[in-house]
Amino acid sequence: MRDAMRDAMRHITLFTLATVALALSACTGDAPTSPAASDSPTVTPTTDAVTVVSANGTQAAMVGVPFTYDATKAGTVFSDPRKSGLTYSVSFTPAVTGMTAANGYITGTASTPGVYTVTITARDNSGSSASHSFAIVVFAGDLTAPTLAATALLYSDASSPLPRHFAQAAPNAGSPIGADNTPASNITTNAGATLGRVLFYDRRLSVNDRVSCSSCHQQQFAFSDTARLSRGFAGGATNRHSMGLANARFYANARFFWDERAASLEAQVLQPIQDGTEMGMTLPNMLSKLSATTYYPALFSAAFGSAEITSDRVGLALSQFVRSLVSVNSKFDRSFGANGAPNFAATFTAQELAGQDLFNGRAGCARCHGTNAHISDNTHNTGLDATITDVGAGNGRFKAPSLRNIAVRPPYMHDGRFQTLEQVIAFYDSGVQNNPGLDPRLRTPGGPPLRLVLSAAERTSLVTFLRTLTDSTFLTDVRFSNPFGR
Repeated sequence: MRDAMRDAMRHITLFTLATVALALSACTGDAPTSPAASDSPTVTPTTDAVTVVSANGTQAAMVGVPFTYDATKAGTVFSDPRKSGLTYSVSFTPAVTGMTAANGYITGTASTPGVYTVTITARDNSGSSASHSFAIVVFAGDLTAPTLAATALLYSDASSPLPRHFAQAAPNAGSPIGADNTPASNITTNAGATLGRVLFYDRRLSVNDRVSCSSCHQQQFAFSDTARLSRGFAGGATNRHSMGLANARFYANARFFWDERAASLEAQVLQPIQDGTEMGMTLPNMLSKLSATTYYPALFSAAFGSAEITSDRVGLALSQFVRSLVSVNSKFDRSFGANGAPNFAATFTAQELAGQDLFNGRAGCARCHGTNAHISDNTHNTGLDATITDVGAGNGRFKAPSLRNIAVRPPYMHDGRFQTLEQVIAFYDSGVQNNPGLDPRLRTPGGPPLRLVLSAAERTSLVTFLRTLTDSTFLTDVRFSNPFGR
């Protein structure tokens, strides 16, 4: 009892002295260090909590190949300040079929490609714990590394200049170069387009490693698809026909997709990767997959000066490759001399010349497909239907790709409804449907849809001329080919 009373008196004395000291401090004009200091007790930082010291990086595995990984990194991932020993638990999101973990050690043989989030938790005997997450990327078993030329392929204008006639203006249409949509912030380089080519053909950019950009844009079909609607990573059909990519660089409006919903090519190339039908990826998972792929750091370093892999850089590189897909060696192109002057009479047959005259004249094709690259000037409602069900860019208007290599990439139109060029010509001759948004160029002065009244011979001549736009070298050029050899 006597000891308890003595302790109580000591506490009262200390409290009184502290109160006096605080009052004296206020009287002499010295404010307390912090207003909160008199209200809140000082908390001494805990120094014996388990913490993350050395985090795991992204790990790569392969379907059908046994995988082992110590997620504790021999006990170095977490601190153990109490020296009591740590126990570990591991969870997978989503579950990885074929893999298990025991006390931080992961083993097994995965059966499904994907990006899996692994969370490891360490706990000591006092209950202190810490967790951190990392990715395990499981790749399909049939993926390979690209084979690239020992010497750099030439993609840039500085290395592979455009022909002179691409700088020449056609009547009422301007020049292809005048419609170039390359931004100053993403000029095509050989290293950038090379990286873009690998990305374009790499099935790793899809969620299950089954499809790539090239699955829907195939070189032999002028980077389009002969299917009316392409198939995505799980077999689902795309909403529209695959647009040909030749000369996509030359479109002054600079917007992309049939409905122009992408404000730039740099924005467009990332959207199919994330589309739920086409490639099914998220951008973070895409970056995890690329960072776990051995050949990408060197390609990104060559293109951008460092090995950092970002979504923006993927978009820049893919755009450089797509803009490099310039078709310049068709029979039509070979009609121009080195000085840019054409001599069609010496190059074309009589039937091809007749078709060209119709294209530029009475048939009116050149009014929408102008310049020496035969590019579209804008979006158009071409009267495919009397009642519009797909509004496209608005009021039934759609963008059109360049007509280069059109003969090798049926079917035609945004929905792939026409199987042959003959059907396309027949439609513009007599099948244009009246609707409120019909392009004025397809109307007669009185208002009804235009009827060309072409003879069978004239229709054939137009098709024959369109075939002069086929560039066989473009369809086989190694610069644009699959570096994975499939």
